[in-house]
Amino acid sequence: MKGLLTTTLLFLTCFSYGQVTISGQVADKSGEPLLGVNVYLKGTYDGATTDINGEFSFESYEVDSLILVASYIGFHTSELPIESKSQKLNFILKEEISHLNAVVITAGSFNASDESKREVLKPLDIVTTAGATADIPGALNTLPGTQTVGETGRLFVRGGDGRETKTFIDGMLVHNEYSPSAPNTPGRSRFSPFMFKGTSFSTGGYSAEYGQALSSALVLNSKDVAENDRTDISLMSVGADISTTQSFENSSLAGKVQYTNLTPYFALVSQNLRWNKAPQEYNGNFAYRWKTSKTGMLKVFTNVSQSSMDLYESDIRNPEIDLPVVVSNDYLHFNTSYRELLDDKWGVRTGISFTRSNDFASLDQSSIDQNLSGFHTKVTMDYQHSDRLALVAGAEVIGRSLYQTLNDGESFDQEFDERIGASFVETEMFASSALAFKAGVRVEHNNLNDNIALDPRLSAAYKTGEHSQVSVAYGQFRQAPATQITLSDKASLHEKATHYIANYQWLNEGMSFRVEVYEKKYDQLAKYTNIYDPGTFQFTGGGYARGLDLFWRDSKTVKNLDYWVSYSYLNTEREYKDFPGSYTPSFASNHNFSVVTKKFFDKLKSQVGVTYSFASPRSYNDLNSEGFLNGRTPAYHDLSFNISYLYSSQVIIHAMVNNVLGINNIFGYEYANTPNENGVYASRPITPAAKRFIFLGVFITLSKNKGINQLPNL
Repeated sequence: MKGLLTTTLLFLTCFSYGQVTISGQVADKSGEPLLGVNVYLKGTYDGATTDINGEFSFESYEVDSLILVASYIGFHTSELPIESKSQKLNFILKEEISHLNAVVITAGSFNASDESKREVLKPLDIVTTAGATADIPGALNTLPGTQTVGETGRLFVRGGDGRETKTFIDGMLVHNEYSPSAPNTPGRSRFSPFMFKGTSFSTGGYSAEYGQALSSALVLNSKDVAENDRTDISLMSVGADISTTQSFENSSLAGKVQYTNLTPYFALVSQNLRWNKAPQEYNGNFAYRWKTSKTGMLKVFTNVSQSSMDLYESDIRNPEIDLPVVVSNDYLHFNTSYRELLDDKWGVRTGISFTRSNDFASLDQSSIDQNLSGFHTKVTMDYQHSDRLALVAGAEVIGRSLYQTLNDGESFDQEFDERIGASFVETEMFASSALAFKAGVRVEHNNLNDNIALDPRLSAAYKTGEHSQVSVAYGQFRQAPATQITLSDKASLHEKATHYIANYQWLNEGMSFRVEVYEKKYDQLAKYTNIYDPGTFQFTGGGYARGLDLFWRDSKTVKNLDYWVSYSYLNTEREYKDFPGSYTPSFASNHNFSVVTKKFFDKLKSQVGVTYSFASPRSYNDLNSEGFLNGRTPAYHDLSFNISYLYSSQVIIHAMVNNVLGINNIFGYEYANTPNENGVYASRPITPAAKRFIFLGVFITLSKNKGINQLPNL
């Protein structure tokens, strides 16, 4: 017994000599101790967690040639070799950057994406906003930074005119993105919001990947492979359409045909215009999506349309004399894009778009026939070096060929063939999850003026709290001048704008607040050399736009109620075209305000929407008064209403009324070219074609999945 005890004591003594204590501390790169870090020997169960001081200590055996591991959520796992039994091991962990906790650069940008957890405006909102008439620009005009210009229906952003905003589908430029319209009546976007899963609307400071836009980039991302077969039938007060989607294992095919004819509608709702042939349009869409691999996606989209209208416009000086107006358009847009992750670091995106648009318009004995062919091809490489550093680089060619015939007693032909080659590179760097930088540069060459331009883009964001951040952005942007200027002066310089933006944003569980200040400086704007000879130009014009944007949204406080409030203040002047000096252009208003509300009533199975929009008076050139742009329109007011009633699981009845109060909004005045015998220029106000627009539709969905309907589209 005594021998056994001696043997046991000797064994325990030897065993204790093989046991060592491993200790140390874990901190972040600023030296702050980290609590709760899991520290362990690789390949063993020996380990411990750090205390409030970031310290750890545990005992183990046979530690020679082993590796100590420190693992903590939100930080990169770190390993240290154990070289000495008496060594004290200290870890400095680097923060891991992920889309869940990283700061996002938001200066100048409103994002709407199904994949984003930082949404300000979802795709659903675009088609449920009262007053927007399911038009993408119509819904975006309720956001800050935009101005209401009711006679065009386009996006006017921060002192820029409608052509300064460009639309991109899956990264590819769209030429002539608006449908034709009668004089002084709004056009609509050619593309249905139903085809897109995400929208990025940038009011300035956007990526170097996008060019030829002085003020704004509207980036639309189309849907991926559909998961369900379905057929949708729409019967509307303005026409009808039918669409079908067929889904396969790794692909889907969708098609839609639509016919619009406003003749029955105009017979019921009185119009200010005298129509000989109400607007009608034939439209067809085709979309093919193919998931070529686990990370590869091919998208093909085609839009074809033909529209026409015929009306009479009274002569300003002699209202009893009717002048015939004819407008027609044939349109084709083709867009294909492909994306693929090549490995865990490299990805490629490429695509090509083609547009052909033939426009004809005539007034009395004068006419203009314009044929546009445009294309855009691009290749982009994405490189993810780490969660802290990413790089995007690419090259593209944008082409426009335009042939125009003017007929005013004599025929006059003009044309140009423009090619813009560009390359861009941009890097995004995360100093931490709270601080990010983006820097890029875009280089362009135009064949018409043989000019090479270099435009830098810079932005940064800092996370000030769990739900808040600040962002800043700077960039230079350029764009070819208006089509008529390029036709007259093919060597014309590109117009320039420089953006300076700073914003603060707070997001938290269904609520968001945003305030943004900006300044935009214009340079090289086209100006008539002689106002009496508008065919010659000098590119010496300039201007500025500065202002404040506010946005608040709340979908949490009241059950089933979602609303947002936006306000924009704009101070802008420019000297261009025939301006004799620096003036506020007629499309700009100092104050714009919108309130959008949407509420779903469970018992009524209905969603109700109400939108109120206000815009302060705009300037116009009163030819019967001294000065330039010396007139002021009345303020703009619009109260719109819509309701969607779920008649059954797959049948929806939708009704909408714009300008419920019937306010006679005036957008400006037109004047005769010459004064009458009393020296007075005859004039008439520019007003909507009707005080109200009323819409009624029935939307039917046929699918094996009874939970699918068109409510998300209304």
